[in-house]
Amino acid sequence: MAGAAHCSLRTKRLLLDPKFEGYKLSLEPLACYQLGLDAAVAEVKLRDDQYTLDHMRAFGMYNYLHLDSWYQDNVYYVDQFGRVMNLSVTLDTALQKPREVFRLPTDLTAYDDRLCASIHFSSSTWVTLSDGTGRLFLIKSGKRGNSASEKWEIVFNEELGSPFIIAHSVSFVKSDMHSVAVLLLRVEKDELDTKGSGFHITLEWVTIAEISKEGDHRYEIFKRRVLQGKSVPHYAAIEPNGDGLMIVSYKPFKFIQDEDNKLEENDDAEATNEKKDPLYYWQQTEDDVTVTVHIPQDMTKDDIKVHFSPDNICVTLKDQPPLMEGKLYSSVDHESCTWIIRENKSLEISLIKKNEGTRWPELIIGDTRGEFIMDSEITESLMHLTSEVMNPNPEKENPPCNAQELEECDAFLEDSASLCRFDGDTLKVTHVINLGSNQYLFSVVVDPREMPCFCLRHDVDALLWQPHSDQPENMWEHIATFNALGYVQASKQDKKFMACAPDYSYAALCECLRRVFIYRQPTPLSTVLYNRKEGRQVGQVAKQLVATLEANDPILGFQATSERLFVLTTKTLFLIKVSSGN
Repeated sequence: MAGAAHCSLRTKRLLLDPKFEGYKLSLEPLACYQLGLDAAVAEVKLRDDQYTLDHMRAFGMYNYLHLDSWYQDNVYYVDQFGRVMNLSVTLDTALQKPREVFRLPTDLTAYDDRLCASIHFSSSTWVTLSDGTGRLFLIKSGKRGNSASEKWEIVFNEELGSPFIIAHSVSFVKSDMHSVAVLLLRVEKDELDTKGSGFHITLEWVTIAEISKEGDHRYEIFKRRVLQGKSVPHYAAIEPNGDGLMIVSYKPFKFIQDEDNKLEENDDAEATNEKKDPLYYWQQTEDDVTVTVHIPQDMTKDDIKVHFSPDNICVTLKDQPPLMEGKLYSSVDHESCTWIIRENKSLEISLIKKNEGTRWPELIIGDTRGEFIMDSEITESLMHLTSEVMNPNPEKENPPCNAQELEECDAFLEDSASLCRFDGDTLKVTHVINLGSNQYLFSVVVDPREMPCFCLRHDVDALLWQPHSDQPENMWEHIATFNALGYVQASKQDKKFMACAPDYSYAALCECLRRVFIYRQPTPLSTVLYNRKEGRQVGQVAKQLVATLEANDPILGFQATSERLFVLTTKTLFLIKVSSGN
């Protein structure tokens, strides 16, 4: 990532509400409709060999309900007979039964190692579909959500290796050639990983294009590229024009060499493989810096030239180019600096700091060829912060950590995630953002022609970000804020899915069983309300609503539209009417 631009997310202060007072629990009834399914949802439970956290995240927490963002209130799921079922809602009081729009040609029961079937809507007329066995279908659907115009027709159908789920797909036209790019997610056994989980994650970026041969139009694989990482990405999406890729993940991804296409690794593989010993070692005290450089056995004092100046150093051996040269991190008393040759044929340089007490984070600015050795005094002073035993002596003056000082919502599962943008041509990372403590919460499609938005926790709030791949100066735009949602969701230990309305009017989360929580944006009050503590009139209020489903089966799918929440269990599809009125 050496050449990547390190960016930051810029919040819009006008979208923040520092005076937000919290959610008021509303007891108003929510209209809830339910539809019994003809056949159960095709849930695939984790096998005994899928035991890692990554397996649980990718497959165990999979959302079996698919929202078609190109058409309003249009959802799909796959049932146990391999049928793709659709429910399109126009009127809640006149709900039709889910209807079959497509049937997978595969007998899914014959596969022991299959994953769940997955669907992604690439455009208003194109769909990518996986049956969970490793086969990818590209389907021309016609205008969806309408039985008269919707007709699913397979135009591409190919086995692409081990089973995968579809993470994302886009449809675009470039140079008069129609293409569909799709992102396939796999969790694969890693025989070389003996210290970690024993698995790695691959994201395969497949581009299928319309090829014309002698008047015959057919869709074929145009390009295949593979990224590999050590954690399931929170977010992975292809840019609308197919030129790049954005990934939010805890551990980094990089392109790897592919057997068929002989792709280059993106992270200077050769440099990594041929890792050299440091050129020099250095350590420091409050007053001085000591540098040790290994030199060839035949070197004498006359072959070595060390030049000191107040801000620079230059070390030369015989008539060779300078071994070390550059600007020091801070000024030194150059007349007091010395050097000697030790018996073990190493050159030892002593630099006297001009500003005593200043800690140097690096020796020569920009030089990464050295290795810092921590001074024994510093090591001892920091020893109480680390131990092989968890808090070995709680009565000690400096305990490692007092967990009671932390609130539940501060205990993140991960230390820090990053957001990376990969270029599709060079396969290099072009932009990177260290998300720090900005915990990833969920993603949502606000405009299907744009990339999906992602929601991050910022302090107590949840902020929604819209990627703009075609705007380098405004690549991630802060478009909405859900007040205090970052804090609120952290207390929901049983939460399974989170979502929000595409018009930002509310956010919602559901637990593994029955309960759904809805958090509406603040709305003006129709009656006068006073804050008794502060003796002032309250102009608007944000409401929290709770719905409890009449179901004993676990929730398998959860989707939000501007008017409704769709909740899928094994045998029932629930619709919760979320009107925006007071």
